[in-house]
Amino acid sequence: MSRELPWVVSVDDHVVEPPDVWTSRLPAKDRERGPRVVRATCRTEYVTANTVKYHFGGDGPETDWWVYEDLRKPVPQVVACVGFPRESLTMEPISYADMRPGCYDPAARLADMDLNHTEMSLCFPTFPRFCGQTFLEAQDRDLALACVRAYNDWMVEEWCGGSGGRLLPLCLIPLWDPRLAADEVRRNAARGCRAVAFTELPANLGLPSIHDPARYWDPFFAACDETGTVVCMHIGSSSRMPVTSPDAPEGVRMALTFANAQYSFVDWLMSGALARFPKLKIAYSEGQIGWMPFVLERVDNIFRHSRAWAGLDPSITELPSTYAAGRVFGCFFEDDFGIASRAAVGLDRITFETDYPHQDSTWPRTREILERIAAEVGPDELYGIARGNALAMLGMEDPAR
Repeated sequence: MSRELPWVVSVDDHVVEPPDVWTSRLPAKDRERGPRVVRATCRTEYVTANTVKYHFGGDGPETDWWVYEDLRKPVPQVVACVGFPRESLTMEPISYADMRPGCYDPAARLADMDLNHTEMSLCFPTFPRFCGQTFLEAQDRDLALACVRAYNDWMVEEWCGGSGGRLLPLCLIPLWDPRLAADEVRRNAARGCRAVAFTELPANLGLPSIHDPARYWDPFFAACDETGTVVCMHIGSSSRMPVTSPDAPEGVRMALTFANAQYSFVDWLMSGALARFPKLKIAYSEGQIGWMPFVLERVDNIFRHSRAWAGLDPSITELPSTYAAGRVFGCFFEDDFGIASRAAVGLDRITFETDYPHQDSTWPRTREILERIAAEVGPDELYGIARGNALAMLGMEDPAR
């Protein structure tokens, strides 16, 4: 007998920012210096099969370019490719006119969510990159701060504001200043934002790690702890993807996309941050989940057998895994082993994503995937995986219950 499938709350989707996000929100004096879209030709140079350089004004077709300081950046088709056959996906640039409108228009996104058995969605940025690295790398920090705030205003007021609570805001922080970051967390939490993007490995961005003895990040962590804001870390948010060697095929890098999330998970469990901030929650977006049980076992064994010389933060007084319960969340879209190992992963920490509009997106097949999962798990487990755990992570009541 078939059973009703819960509608999904996706904790990892993406938005391609409309061209006017910054030109309509920055002060007039900054609009020609902030991010903006211009039309120009583009020559695409393939360094490897999936690594390209885009040449602004080069010998090629005209497309839309994001322009900001010295940066010239088009949108690759593979990150705005829903509606295209998988065999036709490329790294060539795509113009807004050729994208499915759900990539950048909130009303069209809601319609596509309806087609995909998805009730709510949390969206990471595109032009700013997964945690705002574009603004971290900018030369003018005052302008960059204004850009972060303008993005957050657009995210809360326009992208999510008219969605009836279906589009959930995910905001950015100024990564270069943890006190300004804390201010931005509190500013957005006051208007309903429950999630903020952060980097999985800060040291890869030239920032202090979460082990910093001066506790550089504590003001930011304290603000998230105080406001119930979840720290969301997407694969690639440290601007460096793992690879085994320069001559490894692209498939090796693709298979290892989860590895930085694994490193970060160990970092957090052994940093003391979760012990010092007992209400702080973190989430690994698109990292999958099947690897999590071994990490939990490994860090606990180090605590048991090597604590005297492991250099752990003294605030860690219990098994590291105990700080993860109900506070560290994994996110998957295709992980049969993780589902089979769900009890070891932790039934309360598994969340689902549709990854719209990227190349791995489950759109419009999410209902089919849920049906496959439903054949393996009980109804309460399915509810938690599809939506319950995500809502708990975000501190939200379920409007359907």
